[in-house]
Amino acid sequence: MSLGIFYILCRWLHFAALMSLAGASLFTALMTPARFRGYLAGRFSVLLSCSALLGMLTAILLLAAQTALMGNGWSDIGNAEVWLAVLQTRFGQVWQWQLVVAVAAVAALKLKGLVRQQMLLLCGAGQLVGLAFVGHAAMLDGGMGLLQRTNQAVHLLSAAFWAGGLVPVVMLMKEARQMATRYEAIRTLMRFSRYGHLAVALVVISGAINALLLLPGWPPIHFGLYSQLLLAKALLVLLMGCVAVFNRYWLVPRFQRSGENAQQKFLLTTLAELVLAALVLLLVSVFATLEPA
Repeated sequence: MSLGIFYILCRWLHFAALMSLAGASLFTALMTPARFRGYLAGRFSVLLSCSALLGMLTAILLLAAQTALMGNGWSDIGNAEVWLAVLQTRFGQVWQWQLVVAVAAVAALKLKGLVRQQMLLLCGAGQLVGLAFVGHAAMLDGGMGLLQRTNQAVHLLSAAFWAGGLVPVVMLMKEARQMATRYEAIRTLMRFSRYGHLAVALVVISGAINALLLLPGWPPIHFGLYSQLLLAKALLVLLMGCVAVFNRYWLVPRFQRSGENAQQKFLLTTLAELVLAALVLLLVSVFATLEPA
């Protein structure tokens, strides 16, 4: 596998892991009714554990990949001088904190109860915010730089609520079919839907601001590869939004009348939305290897 493809793959998995960690822990820490919280935390345990572990592993691999990219390829992966040079860059300084928080997330898996869920949420959100201080999000300085980083943090957190909440939604739909957990599962899903409107709006608005900050003259007369992929990302997000609206305002009101049929369609469309989210994250991972143009 080439170094470039390895780097893109690691970024893709890293984004997915952090959004899954933040999205799932948001349910168990804040959105779930108190008496349902312990049960749901148990149901989400494997998802949260895998997300935290994958987040830490990919954080380490990304630092290794960045070291190889700054050096002469894989041959410099064992060169201590190159590692030290990378750690002294802006990326390296931010990434040291990323690694600390990633390890803290894994350590939080040993905790119990609400404290465990709150720590996982804090670590997941913290790592997402940290991503706003590296890469293209850290291109500008001064007041514009502060705006860019703040906006990127909002973009990542709102995207984590939306995309990171899709797997929990699928799992909660199964709980909504069980008489013992039906009421609490539906209450949790409705809370997600209510705040999901705000998350989707923030994703779109902050994404547009990001594009204007990185590409002031956008849309350009001649589309470079970066602009082409940015447009593809925007179209995928728009399609995700359409699926979300269809689910909320067409399928959900038919749950009582159509029953199993509407719920099955809801699960299928949510899985389709999840696939679209994965494609968006893949495009975002490719962006990191390109110059905005």
